[in-house]
Amino acid sequence: MPAPTHSFDLARWVQVRSRDVDRALDRFLPKATKRPATIHKAMRYSLFAGGKRMRPALVLAAAEACGGSTEDALPLACAVECIHTYSLIHDDLPAMDNDDFRRGKPTNHKVFGEGIAVLAGDALLTQAFEIAAQCKAWPRYSHQEVILEIARASGSLQLIAGQVADLEGEGKELSVADLRYIHERKTSALLCASVRLGGMSANCTPTQLKALTDFGYHVGLAFQVIDDILDVTQTTEQLGKTAGKDVAAQKATYPRLVGLDASRRIAAQLTTKAFAALKPFRGRATALDALARYLLERQS
Repeated sequence: MPAPTHSFDLARWVQVRSRDVDRALDRFLPKATKRPATIHKAMRYSLFAGGKRMRPALVLAAAEACGGSTEDALPLACAVECIHTYSLIHDDLPAMDNDDFRRGKPTNHKVFGEGIAVLAGDALLTQAFEIAAQCKAWPRYSHQEVILEIARASGSLQLIAGQVADLEGEGKELSVADLRYIHERKTSALLCASVRLGGMSANCTPTQLKALTDFGYHVGLAFQVIDDILDVTQTTEQLGKTAGKDVAAQKATYPRLVGLDASRRIAAQLTTKAFAALKPFRGRATALDALARYLLERQS
């Protein structure tokens, strides 16, 4: 793994970019008082619940790595965050993961009820496409290609496929290959799409897009393996969500299938591959490198 860039202030970079994303989201979304107010309050409750904005940050960092601008990438960053938040609202529902806390706060259905929570997730998913459609087109990437990228990552073959396989796998003996299938789709797909969209917003070259794809894929897998590890090694207070829920639900996780030590080795191997994918950027992916380190060193 390459040495970190100590001169780069990631905390400051994330603070500035998160503020940009929050302001843009506030502009794109209907106001909380807009009729019907309940749904708009519910959408905003989860969207502004204190998330770290890591997926939007990956969009913006990938754009920077390819010489693009924050302004051009913002609609896509906001769209990705809407999709991520919708998926969390639905994941937390009693019919799914049945979680009472998210980001240290009561989950959407605990505050607004299950019906409104379902609709809030639906509305955020729809909102994502409305926002993304407001981006400009680029010479290499048309509006059609951008919308297809988002639709494929969030559809029944990727994000939703991962959730379905996760649900159907509860209480069953899954193989490591089955678990990888779930992680590739439930987590890696949207993370990979995030960096690809950032590259597209900078009119990146095919070589750059391939490098971003490799990076996003391995970061996404490593991130989820680490999430599995943290679920059994950290407390609810440390995580900001219910700890041990995967064990309680008899879900297949890397620690359950291969043990903690092997899980840590797998995470380390995936992390190494993620950083290796950034080599074609020759030092221009400083923010992307720093973000990856933040996401992938959470177990320490």
